[in-house]
Amino acid sequence: MIYRFRIILDTEEDIFRDIEIEQTATCEDLHNSITQSFGFDGTEMASFYISDDEWRQGEEIALFDMGEGQTPLRTMIETPLEEVLSEDQTRMIYVYDFLNLWTFFVELGEIAEVEDGKSYPKLMYVHGQIPAQAPEADFSGDEDDFDEDDPFADEDDDYDIEDYDGLDFDENWN
Repeated sequence: MIYRFRIILDTEEDIFRDIEIEQTATCEDLHNSITQSFGFDGTEMASFYISDDEWRQGEEIALFDMGEGQTPLRTMIETPLEEVLSEDQTRMIYVYDFLNLWTFFVELGEIAEVEDGKSYPKLMYVHGQIPAQAPEADFSGDEDDFDEDDPFADEDDDYDIEDYDGLDFDENWN
């Protein structure tokens, strides 16, 4: 089967690419297709994040596992697309170049039959030109994200150092 994706750059302008790729391809294959279709050289770090219908970032699938933690990260080269995407799970966030934070919304639009005589991956459609610099990332979140049950939450972003007294930094400091 073939996965048909729309990869949208997170900008105010409409900038996207449509790509077809085999469902047995790896996330690294999709990463390479995305970087080539947007004109990147592919030398920067990148990660996919499994996403829900609201585009909330979930589990990371990294280009390389650079972590030193006890739990290894999933890597792109060992993660087939069919293992993370399906008709029910269609969205991922892709971040390229962690210094500039090029951020893309990756959506599986269709699962189709392989067409004889075609080679994959295949760039199907290009819309818009990528800007010279990555769009400025906005980490402000939504106002709806405020949790009244969180003792450290403050609607006015007016933090008081006394709010942190119970965290025992001295006891748990690395």
